[in-house]
Amino acid sequence: MSILKDILYKVAIEAVKGSTEIAIGKIDFDSRKMEQNDVFVAIRGTISDGHDFIAKAIELGATAIVCDTLPETIVEGITYIQVKDTNTALAIMAANYFDNPSQKLQLVGVTGTNGKTTIASLLYQLYKKAGYKVGLLSTVKIMVDEVEYKATHTTPDSITINHYLAEMFDAGVEYCFMEVSSHGIHQKRTEALHFVGGVFTNLSHDHLDYHATFAEYRDVKKSFFDHLPKTAFALSNIDDKNGPVLLQNTVAKKCTYALKSYADYKAQILESQLSGLLLKINGNEVWVKLIGTFNAYNLLAIYGTAIELGMESLEALRLLSELESVSGRFQYIVSAANITAIVDYAHTPDALENVLKTINDIRTKNEQLITVVGCGGNRDKAKRPVMGGIASDLSDKAILTSDNPRNEDAEVIISEMEQGVAPQNFKRILSITDRKQAIKTACQLAQPNDIILIAGKGHETYQEINGVRHDFDDMKIVKELLEQLHK
Repeated sequence: MSILKDILYKVAIEAVKGSTEIAIGKIDFDSRKMEQNDVFVAIRGTISDGHDFIAKAIELGATAIVCDTLPETIVEGITYIQVKDTNTALAIMAANYFDNPSQKLQLVGVTGTNGKTTIASLLYQLYKKAGYKVGLLSTVKIMVDEVEYKATHTTPDSITINHYLAEMFDAGVEYCFMEVSSHGIHQKRTEALHFVGGVFTNLSHDHLDYHATFAEYRDVKKSFFDHLPKTAFALSNIDDKNGPVLLQNTVAKKCTYALKSYADYKAQILESQLSGLLLKINGNEVWVKLIGTFNAYNLLAIYGTAIELGMESLEALRLLSELESVSGRFQYIVSAANITAIVDYAHTPDALENVLKTINDIRTKNEQLITVVGCGGNRDKAKRPVMGGIASDLSDKAILTSDNPRNEDAEVIISEMEQGVAPQNFKRILSITDRKQAIKTACQLAQPNDIILIAGKGHETYQEINGVRHDFDDMKIVKELLEQLHK
């Protein structure tokens, strides 16, 4: 059992009612999970306010309450801790409760709009190949060395993060690579974690349903680097105009990577094919199995991270050449009829444009490029017409369809995407609400040598409609449909 006083170490406390010398069970911010002697932390969320559930938490057995406003009714025998910010308090308490596991590992955070999952997952893969025990906290999955857990958020809540980091330490993990989202930073989920390094990928239009402005979105990402310790490294893509901005106030060691600018880690693309890239990284040539300019950036970030963590340069290059693409990130199959189907998570304008430009750079133009794409419901609406415009501009045929409509009408989302299509491109688009039917139509339209891109959902194995998740796997579906058509 932990003592309340110990897990409150370093929390900015404004007032205390009751004793902090009590033994406590666990801490949580979900009142429904309270049991005897637990600590309830009242978090103000976007949908509900934990302060409304303090009485419920006490009823279920909570003996300590952490809140930013003391309730009107103070219950005898209950300890109340008033703090300035309950999100920050929760993060510090979670770290203390699990004995600060991030200080016992080499934890690297990856942030940016696109590339986070690829970089974190490939760093995990690279360090596994190098013979280490490794951890991964990503959108796709959580790995405690060889053991896999399902991920629910890009950046989990601070209790979950520290729970898995503690499990990693117990399993003998030395390195952990973690995706750090703007939501996670803003909601203080990464507070009290000790990072040995931070990586910035790029910044483009995303999450403006959550952040009021692009500047606020950028500044939230920047705050991650502002809080890195002196002993850490901050590795930034300076081909992105925000790259230098993110390094402005960090006390960490500043490092840069680029394809176009002068940087500490510099690469040139010598050859680009569907089977991979020939890169020249800091003067050394290496053939890699990943495709496209965006992956050249990802691989450069991975190389820079490995060097900053102390790996020998030639060893890092050798391991880069062995890396395999991440699930749902430019994953492709070639059917018996020689039709190439690519599945990619591209769900932002920038990511979609990158993927389509990559395909257009590689292809001969003697074949059709057919794109199937949608936009998620209950998310940033401003990107819908932009993505409709990009898909119709850069494809021979674009099929606009549903993604995860969530609680919105899929047809309304598609019509908003159509608004971005230039008049001369109307003849190139089809709108098919049913995603499986849209993929089937793409397969029927495709001739030998053609390329089908299915964008937006990538690794996801479900489609969320009106709060219900239905089984749906883009790669599995396109594979089956192409096989049926060939028969």
